[in-house]
Amino acid sequence: MPIIKLSKGTVPILRMLHTKCRSRFYPRTDNTVTRTEVPDEKVPWEVKWDRYYPTTYTAPFIKGQSWADPEVTDTNFHPKWNSIDGNVNRVSHMGVYKVNPFPLNPMGRTGLQGRGVLGRWGPNHAADPIVTRWKRSEAQEVELNFETKKPILQFVAIQRRDTGEWAIPGGMVDPGEKVTSTLKREFMEEALNSLECSESEREKSKSMIEKFFNDGYEVYRGYVDDHRNTDNAWMETVAVNFHDENGTSVGAFALSAGDDAVNVHWMDISKNLLLYASHNDLIEKVVAKHNAHW
Repeated sequence: MPIIKLSKGTVPILRMLHTKCRSRFYPRTDNTVTRTEVPDEKVPWEVKWDRYYPTTYTAPFIKGQSWADPEVTDTNFHPKWNSIDGNVNRVSHMGVYKVNPFPLNPMGRTGLQGRGVLGRWGPNHAADPIVTRWKRSEAQEVELNFETKKPILQFVAIQRRDTGEWAIPGGMVDPGEKVTSTLKREFMEEALNSLECSESEREKSKSMIEKFFNDGYEVYRGYVDDHRNTDNAWMETVAVNFHDENGTSVGAFALSAGDDAVNVHWMDISKNLLLYASHNDLIEKVVAKHNAHW
């Protein structure tokens, strides 16, 4: 993400700028919903912009869904912003967000009000399991990049059904669900196709995943620059790296695309990857941890 420099008195403030959620057209609308163009300098809410009147859009299919909030104007809807609201987590990893009268995106303007295709007002929590192994030759030796002389890391990548982009096999945290459970469930559903497996195959996968996912390293917790974000609803994630050092557990397991994925494979990691949302940034953090090729 680019960085914008603000000032508070004599102290400069550096703020990361979201860019993907300021693209011209909102996703999944056949280019019928257009965002107001927001220049970098007008992204922060602290910058006054009297003529900012963006379109308001909430996808029609959200109405009445069990996983989605009602409209804020619903007289029966009394959310507890910045709190654990029953089974719904309305706490942001970024700290306390402002509400006026809707939650305001902590990273600033996006050019669109409403919820878009997101279910919750405010933060929509996800979890991203980054499963890695070393790339190996037929002789099972770790391969090095010929330029950097560093070992090549691979991760389990899925091709998303909605955009066709390659991504980490993550998903939304269900109400009342622990992030650790989401990480396991999403990986099994999207990379191992557990929803279509036989009972015996599903139990085998579950046993392996339970053991492997006991040892993970959290690489990020916070805001995600996602195409779906709006001024009032945004994506946040907890990304955890699970590494198969010897390639003998998950690294040797047969992958099978399922649920929201149309394809899945072990992908070589490099700085040339073009991944969904902020997934390149998450992968780069994993590379740094393992001192791998980038």
